[in-house]
Amino acid sequence: MRTAMPAAPEALTVPEVMTALRLSRSKVYDLIRTKQLHSYTSGRARRVSVDAVRQYMHDRMEEAA
Repeated sequence: MRTAMPAAPEALTVPEVMTALRLSRSKVYDLIRTKQLHSYTSGRARRVSVDAVRQYMHDRMEEAA
């Protein structure tokens, strides 16, 4: 029996965002606190959608242009 590959995650943990953006933990939480990076909580877990990370990167590229 063959198992399907798991789909790519829709939401990332803070450590995954740190890795994706090559930023420190405090910087990621600072971006969340200042509403530059949108996130949500589920219980005690903080999650950032993949779309929010893409939007953050797009906004930074627009600023740099």
